[in-house]
Amino acid sequence: MATVLAALLPGIAALCFYYGLAYLPRLGFACLLGLAVEAGALAVQGRPVRPALTDGSTLVTCTLLTVALPPGIGLEVLATAVVAAIGLGKHVYGGLGSNPFNPAIVGYAVVLVSFPGALAIWPVPTDGVTAATALTTLRHREAQTVSETWSFEAGFGTLGGYGWEWINAAFLAGGIVLAARRVIAWRVPATVLGTLGLLAALTYDGGSSESLGSPAFHWFSGGTCLAACFFATDPVTHPVTPRGQVLFGVIVATVAFVVRGFGNYPDGLAFGILLGNAATPYLDRRLVAAHG
Repeated sequence: MATVLAALLPGIAALCFYYGLAYLPRLGFACLLGLAVEAGALAVQGRPVRPALTDGSTLVTCTLLTVALPPGIGLEVLATAVVAAIGLGKHVYGGLGSNPFNPAIVGYAVVLVSFPGALAIWPVPTDGVTAATALTTLRHREAQTVSETWSFEAGFGTLGGYGWEWINAAFLAGGIVLAARRVIAWRVPATVLGTLGLLAALTYDGGSSESLGSPAFHWFSGGTCLAACFFATDPVTHPVTPRGQVLFGVIVATVAFVVRGFGNYPDGLAFGILLGNAATPYLDRRLVAAHG
């Protein structure tokens, strides 16, 4: 867990660089609340409190939730996410190791469905206003072409909206370190990003008003690399077999792309990961039986 937290630091630094230091007090708030909810849930169950508070899992969950939400998100929304993640996503199923769904994704999905408007707006420090994310703008651009929606002439740093290429690149770098150290299964993020890029390439028409976006746009917009490298790679909630991990990644990316292109939400990565988590027991059972 300490290694995962360390791998998140480049992405957190990039977020703070582009969106200010508002993340830091919210990160502290989320972690303290998460530890309190964890302690309360364990006490109610009559289980030892101290070991669970020091294993780092709660801190990872709360950190992921904080960096996935806008920096100016209301504390009530962040608190809802944390309580849903620890209480509903984790302890309803028996605690760490027994949860079929990634707790952080459960918390994120709860606030995404409950407060969609709050999650779609991010500050733009350069002019002191808030603006829709690149994915939201692309999804609701009506008859505009891609080039009319986003200007690509400025190069890397503007394709996915304000700073998001660099933010995604920072989280991707952290994911590569985790994969190299074998902390995460590399097939999961590789398949998520590969499938998302392939689907985008197959449907990209050069940027007309019907275009669903280029592979680069999908890779470097929103929280794509954060989700692929940190949310989807929870070892408890994805398949154990290599083939199962590939199929899991395909499910996550396909759902995300379909929602991005045709759904009512600008992004579908959370829904894709939840669906992949739900399919994991079946994939494990079928594939292990087939090769057992």
